[in-house]
Amino acid sequence: MASKAPKAVLQGGPEGISERIVEVEPGGSDLKVPYRGGYEHFRPTAREWDTADGRLPVYEWWERTELPG
Repeated sequence: MASKAPKAVLQGGPEGISERIVEVEPGGSDLKVPYRGGYEHFRPTAREWDTADGRLPVYEWWERTELPG
């Protein structure tokens, strides 16, 4: 049986980000989410939330970078 990819809850950032429960890499590294010509950056926190997918770590928005162009 294949294991499920770990997931996390995204908190903060633009309201237009539709997916707030996302797959993350094991180990709690920062996460970049492509959004409207750039990336929204999220960092892991020590907090967890109860969700329909179980108890998940919370990643908090901390900055945006624009793509050149």
